[in-house]
Amino acid sequence: MTGNVSRVQRDSKVPLVNLPNALTVARLVLVPVFVVLGLQESWTARWLAFVVFAVAAVTDRFDGQLARSWGQVTDFGRVVDPIADKALTLGGFALLSFQGFLPWWVTILIAVRELGITAMRAVFLRRGVVVSANNAGKLKTFMQIIALGTLFIPWEHFFALSASNEGWVVLMIRLGQALAGVALALTVYSGLTYIIDGVRLVRGASGDEAEAGRAEETGAEETECEAEAEAVHEEEAESVESKPSGHDMVGQQAQS
Repeated sequence: MTGNVSRVQRDSKVPLVNLPNALTVARLVLVPVFVVLGLQESWTARWLAFVVFAVAAVTDRFDGQLARSWGQVTDFGRVVDPIADKALTLGGFALLSFQGFLPWWVTILIAVRELGITAMRAVFLRRGVVVSANNAGKLKTFMQIIALGTLFIPWEHFFALSASNEGWVVLMIRLGQALAGVALALTVYSGLTYIIDGVRLVRGASGDEAEAGRAEETGAEETECEAEAEAVHEEEAESVESKPSGHDMVGQQAQS
């Protein structure tokens, strides 16, 4: 298995309720908050939406790091952490598409990839295998956060929109859109790496099952051969016992 693929820790002694998992859950809770704030027209609400998004993004930076450094890595965290990331980023991309900053096809393509990988994780989890984020997936999430954060900042208010600053506003929006393009490319690439890992895992499992089947057949054949040999041995023993011995033959001749 690859580094981001492992078996479920059924006997894990790590408590489920810990700070890293609490940060992960907090990120999930903050998603609808920043989306609702982002839909408001006031500058205050838009700035608050950016702040809430930034806080949620920071929790993504620290929950995994704390879990590893404190030895509090759990299957719950490894599964829910990527889901919280997807909820945060998909909520952000949908909001930006609704506001006209990004075309809807970008958001839809990212959503298909994210939901598809989540479904794949669920399938493998039912088989007792945890597929956590790999390096490509982590880089993808980082670029998505940077792109979203750049586009969430209300640049018009930041530059006190005027004729002289309008060019800067357009420039920052274009920068955010370019970063979103890079994030989209990384999203597709990392999705392919997860699919490759999944195919390798399935092939490995199929090979293990085939090998186990061959071993079982070999064991059955050996058992059958042993049974046949034992039966032959018993027949030979019975044949030897049924033949008269030399003393018996001499006694029979003397009596005659």
